[in-house]
Amino acid sequence: MVRLSLNKVFAASALVLASVGSVAADLQVTSPSSSIWWVAQSQNLLEWSCQDTTIGNFTVLVTNTSPTIAVAPIAIIAIQNNFDCSILITQDQANQPAGSGWQILLANPLNNTDVYATSEAFEIKPLGSLYPSQVTSSAVGTASSTASGSAAPASSSTTTSSAMSIRGAGLGMGMLAAGVAAVAFA
Repeated sequence: MVRLSLNKVFAASALVLASVGSVAADLQVTSPSSSIWWVAQSQNLLEWSCQDTTIGNFTVLVTNTSPTIAVAPIAIIAIQNNFDCSILITQDQANQPAGSGWQILLANPLNNTDVYATSEAFEIKPLGSLYPSQVTSSAVGTASSTASGSAAPASSSTTTSSAMSIRGAGLGMGMLAAGVAAVAFA
């Protein structure tokens, strides 16, 4: 006969909740940032840390720190799968004017005020500006641009590991559940 101590069950439950909370909190917007800007009326790259989180999907919103520019966040993607790790935002999805103080919000699709992650404030440069990766490489003399004067953002290699990260997250949660069971029945 197995006797469960109520204290052990509560302790195990608290451990699970604390672990899940810290995993969900690890979702972060990595691009754009204060050092990685977007270019107005162009395609821009949005990247986030997708490996160590339990969040399956989210809504992507854009806002500005100045209420005179953006009164409320604007949804640019209704439901984005987390496992993608990055997405190319088209000029049709986000057509904000050049300026500073812009932020990306990753929020609960059912309640946009429940924000999972907020980017650093970043700048949207005028049409024709170089992307950050091109500015860095142009100092070495290797930058190139398209005939229109703007260039495509650097591609991301993080999407290739998304399937492995999902399997790894499942294994981690399985190990956590096994540990909770061991504590509860000890």
